[in-house]
Amino acid sequence: MNELARSVKDLIGISLSSGQLNSLLQFEAELLDWNTRFNLTAIQEPEKIRSKHFLDSLTCLTVIKEKPIERLIDIGTGAGFPGIPLKIACPQLHVTLVESVGKKANFCRHIVKSLGLDGVEVVQERAETLGQMPHYREKFDWVVARAVAALPILVEYLLPLARIGGSAIAMKGESGPAEAHAADRATHLLGGRLRRLTPIILPGVVDERYLVVIDKVAATPLRYPRRVGIPAKKPI
Repeated sequence: MNELARSVKDLIGISLSSGQLNSLLQFEAELLDWNTRFNLTAIQEPEKIRSKHFLDSLTCLTVIKEKPIERLIDIGTGAGFPGIPLKIACPQLHVTLVESVGKKANFCRHIVKSLGLDGVEVVQERAETLGQMPHYREKFDWVVARAVAALPILVEYLLPLARIGGSAIAMKGESGPAEAHAADRATHLLGGRLRRLTPIILPGVVDERYLVVIDKVAATPLRYPRRVGIPAKKPI
């Protein structure tokens, strides 16, 4: 964990406390234990969990820390990434974790309870449904997602949930720049504007990484998101 702490300090510019590092260590142990029964992640070596899950998740802070934030929603969180590491690093955040697969949502609930994380809601639902619910629609400062869908599809999941003045982060691999270009029409239609592509280099990881940052500059038309399954079948 000391190496992770150094990487977080060097890459993101924040210092994790011993309590925060212990929380991540407990998270790691629970993930490895549950993974033997439920196949939550293909990454099973502690070193890779720390780099490709924990550190990768926390790279969102290179963008998020630029302005005050109260509410963050993580779409397709899986086993809790990036939402739970972000909550551990920023205890003041109110975080909503959205996951449609029951076993993964249950794991997230277990981790939230085990770590005593206050201000975390786990919702087992599809993003298309949440985006039409008044309690969630256009209510969040930041909407984040990692490895959920191609960006022309993903923006229809994310932007309806961001408040005007808020932003979305799509965590992408080497296809990030091409996907951002392909999603230009959908981004504009849904009230967004591409702010920037931030390249991310993780220590010991050769894969290219990008944070695609989209600002919410106008209200999303009420017809979006469309009903479950339609964004993936018929991208804007």
